[in-house]
Amino acid sequence: MKNRMYPQYPAVILSAVCLLLLSSGCATIPKGAAAVSNLDKTRYLGKWYETARFDFTFEKNLNNTTAEYTLRKDGYISVLNKGYNYKKNKWEEARGKARFRGSDTTGALEVSFFGPFYGAYNIIALDPDYRYALIAGSSTKYLWILSREKTIPDEVKQHYLAEAESLGYDTGKLIWVEHNQ
Repeated sequence: MKNRMYPQYPAVILSAVCLLLLSSGCATIPKGAAAVSNLDKTRYLGKWYETARFDFTFEKNLNNTTAEYTLRKDGYISVLNKGYNYKKNKWEEARGKARFRGSDTTGALEVSFFGPFYGAYNIIALDPDYRYALIAGSSTKYLWILSREKTIPDEVKQHYLAEAESLGYDTGKLIWVEHNQ
């Protein structure tokens, strides 16, 4: 006797996989991390130097990397990322936009450089003077340390490394960005 329910199994499995993928795509901050509260977005705007990052495709072979944030008329934030590609011997830039995922006083944003596709940008540590920031993506695959200057004091660096490690980041994989141009 044939089991007539067998043809339904692929559809059930496919539905379960799609549900799993959709629900995992909702993760916008690494487990245990929290975006800063009481953020003053106007103080956060301006130029930041990328001090350290995990390497990934869009910043491969870049040094002297910066991010500049400005407020747009529509409430979004303009993002201008620049870096010097030392393999191609030329400057590269990417323009995008960011928006808050909730309140504009919480450091939970999403950034897009490609139309409707957004990635998580979470400010998980920020000094009171808005000079240094620790940024997490949606998972422990994305991490940045930013500074208003080309360098960061060792005590801030050690504090941010400890914070990242407590969240499961492998800080030994960080690339320390050169700012020599």
